[in-house]
Amino acid sequence: MQLDIVVGFFLLGAFAQLVRSDLRLPKGLYQSCVIFLLIAIGLKGGAALSAYSAATLVPQSLAVVAFGALLPLVAFPILRWIGKWSRVDAAATAAHYGSVSVATYAVAVALLQSQNIEYEAYFPLFVALLEVPAIIVGMLLARQSMGNSSKRRVFHEVTCNQGVLLLLGGIVIGAWAGERTASVMPLFGTLFHGILALFLLEMGRVAAARLADVRGQGAFLLSFGIFMPLIGGAAGGILGSLLGLSPGGIFLLAVLGSSASYIAVPAAMSVALPQANASVSITLSLAVTFPFNVLVAIPVYLALVQYWS
Repeated sequence: MQLDIVVGFFLLGAFAQLVRSDLRLPKGLYQSCVIFLLIAIGLKGGAALSAYSAATLVPQSLAVVAFGALLPLVAFPILRWIGKWSRVDAAATAAHYGSVSVATYAVAVALLQSQNIEYEAYFPLFVALLEVPAIIVGMLLARQSMGNSSKRRVFHEVTCNQGVLLLLGGIVIGAWAGERTASVMPLFGTLFHGILALFLLEMGRVAAARLADVRGQGAFLLSFGIFMPLIGGAAGGILGSLLGLSPGGIFLLAVLGSSASYIAVPAAMSVALPQANASVSITLSLAVTFPFNVLVAIPVYLALVQYWS
């Protein structure tokens, strides 16, 4: 089992927070890292789209959308009936676990690239598609009655938030430009690992800062934050195998199923379900699930896929 070098920066950030160092990425630099990673992932995926036919992409995309809608339906009863959470809190948190973490995906891609393992280059399309269905399912699970104004605000937040807009924008530009993307790849390709390392440095600090919240919420929070990713990861791996993906693709779909959103979904839920306890959802996804995926699940998933291939 091998960890990619960028994980070391995540651990460094967590250590800095635990020893109360003043290490902190400037807000502008952190935001720049987020923008860079989203565009870089989208561009690479978009440039590869022209090589694949709609006969391949459409069935796989529909299956991935259904997968994203199913995961909240698995998470919701666990939170509602075992965790004894309110309907609204359970629905909002379940939506986080049906959506994806672009940062987790970036770490998985970095590991594949470091080991020269091939995967379907159109995977950024799946990342973008998985942002939306979980939010819709979460709203339905909450049985939230919303006026037309609120619905418009949620639709705008889902489709025009920074993550979705930059990722889809990168895909469209990459698909339009094709081979011409080579002119910007010295920036978005060569520097990918270095920018990801800086981003994870800050993510490690932020995750460690929320550890006190995890301890305060009890054993269920920790258990769910680990158990649910394993369910999603197993389901993603099975789906990838059924879709006939490469070993690298199966691994990436398992990672997407295992991850939880902490950017796009919280923004949408703040509009759709303002009464939900957002701090619990973000703590779960950021302080429990994200570190678990980066440190444990990602290398384990890859090892299992390589063993069974």
